[in-house]
Amino acid sequence: MDSDKAETDNSPMLRNIGFFGVFSVAAGAMISSGLFVLPGLAFSRTGSGVIIAYAIAGLMIVPAMFAQAELVSAMPKSGGTYFFIERSLGPLAGTVVGLLNWFSIALKSAFALIGIGATVVLVLPEMPESAEAWVIKGVATVGCIVFLLLNLAGAHESVKLQNILVIFLLLSIAGYVLWGAESAQVKHFEGFLSAGWGSVLGVAGMVFVSYGGLTAVASIAEEVKKPARNLTWGMFAAFMVVNLLYVAAIAITVGVLPAAQLSGSLAPIAQGAEVFSGKFGAVIIQLAALAAFVTTGNAGLLSSSRSPMAMSRDGLLPDWFGRVTAKSGVPANALFATAGVMLALILFLDIEDLVKTASTMMILLYIFVSAALLIMRRTKFQSYRPYFKSPGYPWVYIAAIIMYTILILEMGATPILLTMGFALVASIWYLSYLHKRINRESALAYLLKQTFGKEDQRQDIENELVRIALERDDKALDRFDRLVQKCWVIDLQESMSATDFFELLAGLHAINTGLVPSGLHKMFVERERNSSTVIAPGLAIPHLIIPGEGQFFLTMVRANKGIIFDELHKPVSHAFVLLGTEDQRNFHLKCLMNIAHIVQEPEFEERWEAARSVDELRDLIILTRKNR
Repeated sequence: MDSDKAETDNSPMLRNIGFFGVFSVAAGAMISSGLFVLPGLAFSRTGSGVIIAYAIAGLMIVPAMFAQAELVSAMPKSGGTYFFIERSLGPLAGTVVGLLNWFSIALKSAFALIGIGATVVLVLPEMPESAEAWVIKGVATVGCIVFLLLNLAGAHESVKLQNILVIFLLLSIAGYVLWGAESAQVKHFEGFLSAGWGSVLGVAGMVFVSYGGLTAVASIAEEVKKPARNLTWGMFAAFMVVNLLYVAAIAITVGVLPAAQLSGSLAPIAQGAEVFSGKFGAVIIQLAALAAFVTTGNAGLLSSSRSPMAMSRDGLLPDWFGRVTAKSGVPANALFATAGVMLALILFLDIEDLVKTASTMMILLYIFVSAALLIMRRTKFQSYRPYFKSPGYPWVYIAAIIMYTILILEMGATPILLTMGFALVASIWYLSYLHKRINRESALAYLLKQTFGKEDQRQDIENELVRIALERDDKALDRFDRLVQKCWVIDLQESMSATDFFELLAGLHAINTGLVPSGLHKMFVERERNSSTVIAPGLAIPHLIIPGEGQFFLTMVRANKGIIFDELHKPVSHAFVLLGTEDQRNFHLKCLMNIAHIVQEPEFEERWEAARSVDELRDLIILTRKNR
């Protein structure tokens, strides 16, 4: 497996998922047992304070959501979490995270399918107890096969079903909240925090996993239309809507059910609905619960299959996993493998410890995500251009790493040992087989070399980030971009006069124009005398019409200590020099327009000064948004 193996070996993924598709995948992955099963168990520990516990749990996911949103808006590639962690922390971390992400999402999806089976058993009358386990597993197996076939037809078809079910699910929960509000009794909220804050925080950690599906949507980033915008706002919208409905539904349930009935209940929402709407309401909520399990199972299969596909593209798994069907644009082999893992989990494994293990894996991924954000920001790559910038850097994400570490320690010995064992196996796989085959350097490796003064070359990741940003914004390189790629870039370290600057330019351009340096110098000086080319404080655009046909040249100049054009203007720190023949006048005007838009960007001057090489100056110009 070659680390340089690119996506050109595979058919491209189809971008056919819009904003609401992102919203429905994220929302559907969040609403499951966390709402329809856990509230009764949580109430038994903390009483009516469970409402606060769910609100706190929602807040605990915010740092991971913000970090994920920034990283995926900068690198919207299939595999999501795996991809940007591999590029930021390196292939060893990428191998561990990719397999953890694949396994944890598949595991939670398998449990959702088991939830479908359990829901079916509840509505079947007089089911022999000895047959219940087999019926549950049988229904879950059939559900897994149905979702596999649906996903093989294409992500768009899978998301269509997801959209319909999520609409029904959200309307059902909203109806439950609105209808039940009149029946809520104030006396049920007495002793709101009688169990103490320690109990509330402990329960918040337990129900935290209810929000875990939110970030899984990053795995399908490459299949999203306008991914920078739709992924970011789709995730945020899903979080706000689901968090509001979670807290509101829990509050209504506490208000309508007596404590003795709610405590320990495995169907608290259905029981609450029965109180104020009778059997009809209970049936609707049971159907909503079924829809919740379906959306979680479907979203899980859709998103988790993208991790092995992305790992295969990077040479961390065999080529077989990365093959994409030309017709439907889905990773068929990765889907088969993921469905196989889910079926094995459904049929053979114990549930309780593995639920906690999946949660531990998920929280460990959040630690990696927070670390990846810290690393990518610290590199200050010009080509790292997230659509959304996470607030609170760096302290919020350092605190998040500490908080998530504490949550993992609260999970108990068994899930920690299982997670560490899984990570160890993934590490051995990388060190024994992949280490010598992968020569791609990460942002972390670059940062370490830079810290010790050993890094002075452009990194492959910087070139890749440029390509990703252009793909993300659906921008092909035009003539202006290609001109920037090949133009001369002068990085002046000393102050000089305009006359000396023009002499430098004349000597440089005499080579490609065929003109005499003294003649060019005279043209620059006369042009400046007729009308100053300093068009803004610190910015000059000297431009000339030269003899000949079909010629056009650009030179970009950064002058750290300034070029003194005259005493009336601030020393010029950035200049764009344009030379073109008469027949290139239209392109000349387009270049002036592009440059005008670029230098007006709010962060342009800061980025221009911070660029560490001429390549980063080129990246800055190409990636700055232009109205072309």
